[in-house]
Amino acid sequence: MEQFMVQVMQNEGYAVDPNRQQDLKYEVAKSLGVPLTPGDNSDLTTGQAGKIGGAIGGSMVREMVRLAQESLSKQ
Repeated sequence: MEQFMVQVMQNEGYAVDPNRQQDLKYEVAKSLGVPLTPGDNSDLTTGQAGKIGGAIGGSMVREMVRLAQESLSKQ
């Protein structure tokens, strides 16, 4: 699943190092203007945290739907 995430986010234009997948959330946060840092991020709002997860998860879901539609159309 992690390799899938890396591939999807690379396709979205993020520079993801497959050996440092954990850095993806920081890159996404930076692009969204969310001040995520390593360590304690208790000052983030739930909205800010949700933006990061939503960007990653939403991209993955869109790609899974696309792949499923492609598979169905081939049957």
